[in-house]
Amino acid sequence: MLTLAAVGGIADELVALRREVREFLREEIESGRIRTEADAWMSGIDIDFSGRLAARGWIGMTIPVEYGGHGLTALERYVVTEELLAAGAPVAAHWIADRQMAPGILRNGSEAQKQACLPGIARGERFFAIGMSEPDSGSDLASIRTRAVEVESGWKLSGTKVWTSAAHVATDIVVLARTDRGESRHEGMSQFLVDLPHPDIHIRPIVTIDGEHHFNEVVFEDAVIPATSLLGRRGDGWRQVTAELSNERSGPERILSTLPLLTAWASRESTEASPVERLELGRLVGRMTVLRQLSLAVADRLRAGESPVAEAALVKDLGTQYEGDVVNVVRRHAGPESDDAGDPLARLLAQSVLHSPAFTLRGGTNEVLRSVVAKGL
Repeated sequence: MLTLAAVGGIADELVALRREVREFLREEIESGRIRTEADAWMSGIDIDFSGRLAARGWIGMTIPVEYGGHGLTALERYVVTEELLAAGAPVAAHWIADRQMAPGILRNGSEAQKQACLPGIARGERFFAIGMSEPDSGSDLASIRTRAVEVESGWKLSGTKVWTSAAHVATDIVVLARTDRGESRHEGMSQFLVDLPHPDIHIRPIVTIDGEHHFNEVVFEDAVIPATSLLGRRGDGWRQVTAELSNERSGPERILSTLPLLTAWASRESTEASPVERLELGRLVGRMTVLRQLSLAVADRLRAGESPVAEAALVKDLGTQYEGDVVNVVRRHAGPESDDAGDPLARLLAQSVLHSPAFTLRGGTNEVLRSVVAKGL
């Protein structure tokens, strides 16, 4: 089983890897090539930085060598992921492709799809967006209305997806669409791998409260795609998506989005913190330690080929609540947030305050996650 002990000291090569990544990130920050940001795994898009990570072998780490990856373990990838999140590095361009599409394609893709997609992901050249959420559907993924109709030249996609992260820089989008009628709402859905740009797929920006463009609306206007775009078996989309969500919901990004903020606050308060502030900091660090163990346990089950849907939902529920609590505690003790570039703590707090409403929404609302956990018990 993956354990924090293994991360911390049992395997010397993991300690060396952690130090190597940490040193690389220190140089990137000190040189001004990147800047520490809160929630950067979702909003920090830097294609050049993704390329530099790929050149060091830190994207596609668990993709088999025969598909252009590095054939490493989930634990090695976890170490790199934690360091990237702790540094607030801009990893959003490649995050979805590396986190869930590479495993999804390995599980469900044809040999041609694996050969076409996986080497580009590992090189930091192929970026994926996820076409799941739709207008008026909220977190009820089973209510999607986007349709894929089989035509002579392949499939015709019609519908709209929303809150699609990084679609404006993506080279591909995976789309969940209805292909057949089913006895239940969860049947008759299929997944498709779609190349971007496409003349009949229109990507429209959604500007969020921070004034940034992270999300998009994606409209499919009878977009015809090849028959080979079907990912996995026709009608098996719900099962495939559920497995992908285990990767999406259980990773350390569901715990560490606000770690740069917590680190900045802890550094400032190290010599002048009140007993109450030290107590609050200790509680937050303790909770983070427990949540890391939960996340690692899910990662171990994913590595073993299992699909821990309920456990992943639990990690996401508890993790995103924790991230919000970090923001609230720091805001209560650190004073007003601002965009002052000379005050990293105030800047990170301002970012976190604006991003925090989305923590418990993206990847499924807490209410939906709790229903998943209840059904899995």
